[in-house]
Amino acid sequence: MTAAPTQTLDQIPVHDPFVVADARTGRYHLFTAFDGRRGPIHGTGVVSYTSENLRDWSGPNVVFRVPGDSWADRDAAPWAPEVHEYRGRYYLFTTLHQPATELPWPQRGSTVFEVRSAGDSAARRPTARGTVIAVADSLDGPFELVRTDRPIPPPEFMSLDGTLYLDDDGTPWMVYAHEWVQVIDGTFEAIRLAPDLSGPVGEPVHLFRASEGSWLREWAATAGSLAPYVSDGCQLRRLESGALTMLWASYRRHPDGHDEYIETSATSPSGSLFGPWVQNGILVDGNAGHGMVFDGFDGRSYLILHRGMNTPVVRAEIFEIVDDGDQLRVVADRLDLSHPSEA
Repeated sequence: MTAAPTQTLDQIPVHDPFVVADARTGRYHLFTAFDGRRGPIHGTGVVSYTSENLRDWSGPNVVFRVPGDSWADRDAAPWAPEVHEYRGRYYLFTTLHQPATELPWPQRGSTVFEVRSAGDSAARRPTARGTVIAVADSLDGPFELVRTDRPIPPPEFMSLDGTLYLDDDGTPWMVYAHEWVQVIDGTFEAIRLAPDLSGPVGEPVHLFRASEGSWLREWAATAGSLAPYVSDGCQLRRLESGALTMLWASYRRHPDGHDEYIETSATSPSGSLFGPWVQNGILVDGNAGHGMVFDGFDGRSYLILHRGMNTPVVRAEIFEIVDDGDQLRVVADRLDLSHPSEA
């Protein structure tokens, strides 16, 4: 029997990569979204690729399709899929869209309204966007939505990039970004989940704002350039010291004048999800971000993110990282995994 062909990361189109290292099978599962209008797979949804060495990947395998009976537009590709094992099952968190449903503008007279009016409001009308949860018995899917009537965060919010967090009591929370398109200064918020992850419990809790990013102290924003207040790609990890760190992505003003995507982090020294949060420096720049951390079978820890934001060629890249106690630090750019032909 001929072995199935494999690809390397520099050959696979990937936005918002998420890796699950399955110790039971010795395989890594890489999840990303697909849009059938721009590729060989019909429809929209989430695919996975699998690898035993982080270099050679098999796939894609369709694990989720946007259903036609949900609140979301099945022709709008998902964003930021990630998969978490919880109570013996696998839960997919991904962001869906309904461009036909307009959301309310900020109230007239508010600071947000005045800044929006001075900016590119016509091109940035808030529309329905929110993170959903789907469940399966296997990493290979198929994943089915736990509810089809609404996203998990409040449906009047433009929410995205939801991730699962379990507090010290084992209580599940969704941490997500509140879209800058709607609120100008994007935020990170948390909402408690039902024990079976079937829906929200209570109201969202504010964590911090994108404008708190450490690099923004050196940059003066204007009403006409709002990109630096983007809040994207949150993922949480407990550090060896007991502190809690959150990876997140945003934009900064490059010295040559353009805005570039970057990967950064924040730390809650108390270990509490509710902070206070201390903003750290930039982990990776060069128009790269939306990263997550996973532990490899070789005892090393890795950061995977995508580079080439808003360009025709977006690819995943892998870095080796270490835990410095109060934050994560990149120690090696693993070109042998990301671009093996160039290493």
